[in-house]
Amino acid sequence: MANLWVRKPLSQLLAQAGDSEKGLKRTLGAWNLVALGIGAIIGAGLFVRTAAAAAEAAGPSVTLSFVVAAIGCAFAGLCYAEFAAMIPIAGSAYTYAYATMGEVVAWIIGWALIMEYALGAATVSIAWSEYLNKLLGGAIPYEWCHSPMEGGIMNAPALIILLALTLVLIKGTQESAFINAIIVAIKVSIVLIFIAVGWSYVNPENHVPYMIPEGTPGHEGMFKHGWGGVLGGAAIVFFAFIGFDAVSTAAQEAKKPERDMPIGILGSLAVCTILYILFSHVLTGVANWQEFKTSGKEASVAYAIQNHMPGYEWLATAVTVAILAGFSSVILVMLLGQSRVFYSMANDGLIPKVFAELHPKFRTPYKSNWILFIFVGAFAAFVPGSMAGDLTSFGTLLAFVLVSLGVLFMRKSNPEQARPFKTPLVPLVPILGALICTGMIIAIDPFTLKTAMVWMVVGLVVYFGYSRKHSKLQS
Repeated sequence: MANLWVRKPLSQLLAQAGDSEKGLKRTLGAWNLVALGIGAIIGAGLFVRTAAAAAEAAGPSVTLSFVVAAIGCAFAGLCYAEFAAMIPIAGSAYTYAYATMGEVVAWIIGWALIMEYALGAATVSIAWSEYLNKLLGGAIPYEWCHSPMEGGIMNAPALIILLALTLVLIKGTQESAFINAIIVAIKVSIVLIFIAVGWSYVNPENHVPYMIPEGTPGHEGMFKHGWGGVLGGAAIVFFAFIGFDAVSTAAQEAKKPERDMPIGILGSLAVCTILYILFSHVLTGVANWQEFKTSGKEASVAYAIQNHMPGYEWLATAVTVAILAGFSSVILVMLLGQSRVFYSMANDGLIPKVFAELHPKFRTPYKSNWILFIFVGAFAAFVPGSMAGDLTSFGTLLAFVLVSLGVLFMRKSNPEQARPFKTPLVPLVPILGALICTGMIIAIDPFTLKTAMVWMVVGLVVYFGYSRKHSKLQS
């Protein structure tokens, strides 16, 4: 009888982490990891979600919404940092769950991470295609940038960007990190230019009242005004923070993981939080939050520039370039993260070993990259982006909850284990991390939650049909 709760011995994980000859190549430094985190975090979330949260829930106090969301992420980030420094191995939350809560929980989180990384990459590549067409003035024929379900033939630009980034990943993690660093420099520069130029166009009257007053038409719900609106806004802008956990999937490729992983995870989170707060302050100061209810929507930043910052129309085009750059690095890091989770799961026998086969020269899981390209590419080319919904957020939040709880389990089961980085204020920080992220899961819309449950049931069928029988720990 197989033991569903069998845990992977920590000694075995640490031996795997120390095997740098056969495993993944250690090429990433602290700055590479911070850039990887920023690459995954600053995508369209900043440019799209800020205006949406202001219009729907928080008004000018969307800056506080970013602070609340950042605090929730920081609790989870501190837990990730302890694990990533202690167990410097690919696989992120999947690996940590295997060591602390047992095989079936590890499988559940590994399956949920497919929603975060693979579906996330597909959804973002579809959005990349839309923005490219916008930048080109609609030059791409409709049928070649829309799925058959939308009356097109296929979404060719989405497929092309996925292919290009897959080839970069196969070539090597160091090359991927270098390209990611260039993209990060471009998009952060444009964000900083918007903040610097827009600061002088801020109208203080747009920040009064700071929170949406009770009784404002269209804001009757509990999370639509006042402090409730700040929390409602936090649930919306949380999606702009997704990605810092992808840093932990590259732990096996960090040169000095015990030092570099905490810097990469917490450093990228800190940089992005500061940029987000400044950005949202300027955006809601340049244009009144009520304008975003009817105008702008996805192009909210470009709208604010064109209507309230005369002479800076070129900056609106630059913002579209920044969004394209942002999407590119998010896709890159998502594909990297997914292939590393698959690599760890295949090494454990839970999925076919083809996912763990490394390229003889580049030492990257190239077959996994190709399979992932086919899966993600099929989704991106032939399915509308809206169908992925907020499944990405569900997968991420579930990972955050389990990693937070995992710290408590590991402190109890392996108290003597060396911890190069320690989560402070245990058990308070892990418990708060788990509670805040559970609260955000509950706030996800019912349809997405039902779809996620169906996905998890399919995952359990795969586990009992294949993985349990092929598990190396069970054999």
